[in-house]
Amino acid sequence: MLTLRRGRVTAVVERHEGLARLEVDGTPCIAYPRQTGPVALGDEVLVNVQARELELGSGGFDVLYANLTRGLELAPEDGAHVMKLPYTPLQFAALHAEEGRELPHRLAGMPVVCCSLHSQVVPVCAGIGEDVRIAYVQLEGGALPVSLSDSLRVLRERGLVGTTVAVGACVDGDVQCVSLASALLWAHAEQFDVAVCAIGPGIAGTGSSFGHGGLAAAEAANVTHALEGAPVLTVRASSADARERHRGASHHTQAALELCLGDVAVAWPQGWDSPDWLDSCDEIDVSGWEAACRDLPLSHMGRGADDDPLFFAAAFAAGLLARRRLTQ
Repeated sequence: MLTLRRGRVTAVVERHEGLARLEVDGTPCIAYPRQTGPVALGDEVLVNVQARELELGSGGFDVLYANLTRGLELAPEDGAHVMKLPYTPLQFAALHAEEGRELPHRLAGMPVVCCSLHSQVVPVCAGIGEDVRIAYVQLEGGALPVSLSDSLRVLRERGLVGTTVAVGACVDGDVQCVSLASALLWAHAEQFDVAVCAIGPGIAGTGSSFGHGGLAAAEAANVTHALEGAPVLTVRASSADARERHRGASHHTQAALELCLGDVAVAWPQGWDSPDWLDSCDEIDVSGWEAACRDLPLSHMGRGADDDPLFFAAAFAAGLLARRRLTQ
């Protein structure tokens, strides 16, 4: 059941394209104006409070569900008829890249970096480099709205990401696609050099081997392989995680590799010991990764580059390996 509460906007903290950070009756709240309409101080709103009340990983904020003051009877996007979140209380029509266009059927060797966490995206893109056209492709398994990510805003500003694509139930990308296959083929057709696939901020997890959003990396690798692209799996690794299952190389990466049906390249940073089960990886010289990531937002579970260097170095290695694939 939805847990909704009526309230009033008491502060507008900041605005970005596609995202507003608010306070509703003094409690932090986020809003997605492209779905629920513009929001202003004093508006009467309905907010979804369930994740915060359950103390889940929602970031400690509520989510605006409906703006009763200025968000009713909003017109759909012009020409849109394919629904996002169909048959749910939040369904809305959006233009999709597949409409009215036949995409190519093969990726012709395009590298695709497959991430299991959103926090890997920044070091991956830094490893690929500024002079490469990168399309970011968001998959289900974490937050669905692309516009929630502050990291992507920085990457766009720095020229490290050229466009964002929201796949399936994900929303609010520069481009929307029904399927991952279409998203990758669209990126290839638009002459992007590399695609970086990841889930949004946060991750759905149960603590079990296969019940987590990180398996989106395996889906991305399998689709890439089937379309004759070059999949590169980003290893989730940590030297600081308190949970044994995520120390060294995470069990999330092991589970993803078990589900990969074809050849996939796996990068590992030189200087750290790889686990026995990661027996066929490319060891990558990542010296200088800290300088390459300087002034970029590196954060994972509240830890930065100095707290958990292995996490970011492993992701940077995947970006370097994808860049190497461009010249092969």
